[in-house]
Amino acid sequence: MSEAPRTRLFGRMKSGLFWRTFLLLSFLTGLSMASWIGMINVFQRGPQAEQTAELLVSVVTLTKAALTHSAPDLRTELLFELVSNEGIRILTLEPDDKVEPPPSNALMPEIAAMVRQRLGKDTRFSRKVNDMPGFWVSFDIDGDKYWLMLERDRLAGLTRVQWLGWATVVGALSLLGAALISTLINRPLARLTAAARSIAQGKRPAPLPEKGSQEIIEANRSFNQMVDDLQQLEKDRAIILAGISHDLRTPLARMQLEVEMANLSQEAREGMQSDIAQMDAIIGQFLDFARPTETATFVPVDLSELLDDCAHTAARLPDVRIATAIEPGIIRVPANATDLRRVFNNVIENARRYGKTPGTEITQIDIACQVKMTGHGRRAVVEIGDHGVGVPDDQIQLLLRPFTRLDTARGQANGAGLGLAIVERVITRHNAELQVRNRDGGGLVLQFSFPLAA
Repeated sequence: MSEAPRTRLFGRMKSGLFWRTFLLLSFLTGLSMASWIGMINVFQRGPQAEQTAELLVSVVTLTKAALTHSAPDLRTELLFELVSNEGIRILTLEPDDKVEPPPSNALMPEIAAMVRQRLGKDTRFSRKVNDMPGFWVSFDIDGDKYWLMLERDRLAGLTRVQWLGWATVVGALSLLGAALISTLINRPLARLTAAARSIAQGKRPAPLPEKGSQEIIEANRSFNQMVDDLQQLEKDRAIILAGISHDLRTPLARMQLEVEMANLSQEAREGMQSDIAQMDAIIGQFLDFARPTETATFVPVDLSELLDDCAHTAARLPDVRIATAIEPGIIRVPANATDLRRVFNNVIENARRYGKTPGTEITQIDIACQVKMTGHGRRAVVEIGDHGVGVPDDQIQLLLRPFTRLDTARGQANGAGLGLAIVERVITRHNAELQVRNRDGGGLVLQFSFPLAA
């Protein structure tokens, strides 16, 4: 895994509510298991040692009694029955027996002390006698010493491996339960987040289910109502825009006709025509700013071809010089071609008006497009820049605010101050990113980062 995806994964695990809930539940489960095992170990230790000691004493006492009171000719048969039926083996204790120490576990000292208290201080224990494994206990009958061997399975509790196995199974089940609980808790919030993201992208999300806890029901119901209100607001705005376009531009058309027919001097006529054209342009800016971009109209658009067309159109202007660096091949992005063309033409026109090369009446515009790897994956990156005087760094963000015009070289507009605000609004609807910065050597650069079409 490359560095960028790994960083995004760790960031998601660090900040995601699912992972926070999952890790918290896992920590609490692990802490509970550790406490549970510790309590069992503490409270079970005494009874388990006492039970094992009692078993050993009972077996030795019964075996000793059986051997003592049985007829000598039946002892061989008795010993055979003890081995075959009870897993108990009796051997004579010899001084040269090869004896290994008893099992080394936490209970053995307590078991040995209890057994010796009942059977005598000389009682010995071993885990292997003469290379024969088992649990060995010594006892005597009338001064003769013997070994009694029990199979370890009759005495052994849960071994460390068994404890580890049970803990692993319980831990895995607990983690699965924590993941399930985290999913159930965070699923309504994930739905709400996805729906909010759809609205931010200009889409209409499906209604959220109004079920679950009371808080979830109220939140989803309020969100659904908000979506319906926004949809109605969009419809009302479309009607208002249609009315504004008709009611304002119709009088402007009449004024334009009257100016043409009026007996005016050429200078006065040109001045009035310029004012009417400026008013029409301002109305157009308002309409462009208020007009929604429908994501349903998005289709794969060849960004390279679109930029080439915009560059060729701008190159026809007498005061514009275009330099392009567009990556060969087809670069497709999901977009509305008309809106993107309006954005690029708006940026080029803005550069033409306010980005003229100092000391000349010519605007040098650079247009570049290529596919790059960014923090959001592979993106189509477009840069449009001029060679003008630029904008003070502390005022760059003001360019993107609606109805804002600067008092510097780029603030000499006669419009409403909506040019770059319209650009940012359309770009945001396209799930793209816009960055504005000063160009090294002078001038302003606008960088657009578009997601590639699937």
